[in-house]
Amino acid sequence: MRIYLDENKKELAAVICNKCRRELTVENGILKEGCFCGDSRFGYFSNKDGKKHFFDLCEECYDKMIKGFAIPVEEEEVNELM
Repeated sequence: MRIYLDENKKELAAVICNKCRRELTVENGILKEGCFCGDSRFGYFSNKDGKKHFFDLCEECYDKMIKGFAIPVEEEEVNELM
């Protein structure tokens, strides 16, 4: 869950893990630790037609979630970190 200082969502004030409720480190509007951002828009043929879901998970909760996957996540190395 993201909390912003203004209604235009320009400056990030806080990020809270939707699973464990831990507040992640944010300094001067910059997230300073690993975070998984889930963002999905549901369309036709779904029980959630026309809905958008958005959530944040701390790295520990993300690791717990993917550990239960029957098919492991695909990983690749990246050269530039944002």
